[in-house]
Amino acid sequence: MSLEIFKNKVLPVKNKLYRFALGFIKNEDEAKDVVQEVFIKIWDKKEDLEVIENIEAWCMRVTRNLALDKLKSKHKKYTDPLNDGFEKSDDNNQTPYRTTEISDTMSRVNLFIESLPDKQRQIIKLRDIEGYSYKEISEMVGVDMNQVKVNLFRSRKAIKENLLNINAYGLR
Repeated sequence: MSLEIFKNKVLPVKNKLYRFALGFIKNEDEAKDVVQEVFIKIWDKKEDLEVIENIEAWCMRVTRNLALDKLKSKHKKYTDPLNDGFEKSDDNNQTPYRTTEISDTMSRVNLFIESLPDKQRQIIKLRDIEGYSYKEISEMVGVDMNQVKVNLFRSRKAIKENLLNINAYGLR
C-alpha cells in the first residue's frame, strides 16, 4: 500500500474509527490512542492490505480488537467472592487441613475449567474470573448475549456436577 492509498482509503475513516473506539472505551484520550495504534498497525501491515477487499471493515475490526484489549487491560472487575452462600469460617480457626481442602477444591475447579470446550472455558473465565458483563463478553467473543448465558450456565453446571461426583463418589 502506498502513502497515496493510505491517505485516500484509511485516513477518511479516522473519525468513524474514533467514534467506534469511544463507544467501547468511553474516554476520549484513550479512544484517540486506540485510533493511533490502529493507524500504526495498518501501516505496519501495508503489504498485506492489497488482498483485503474492504479496508474500512478491516479497520473497524482492528479498532474493536484494540479497544477491547485496552478495556481488558485497564479494568479488572471482581465478581462476588466464591465463598458466598457457603459457610464461612473464621480466619483464626483456619486449620492446615481446611486450608489444604480449600486449595485442593480450587485446583480441581481450575482443572474442570480447563477441560471445558473452548467457548465455555473462555466465557466462564471472562465472567467469573475477570468479571466482565454479559454484554462485554458477547462483544469480545462475538456471540449474542443469550449464547453467553447458555454457555456460562452449561459450564457452571458441568463444574458443579464434576465437584459433586468427586465429593460423593471420589470419582474424577
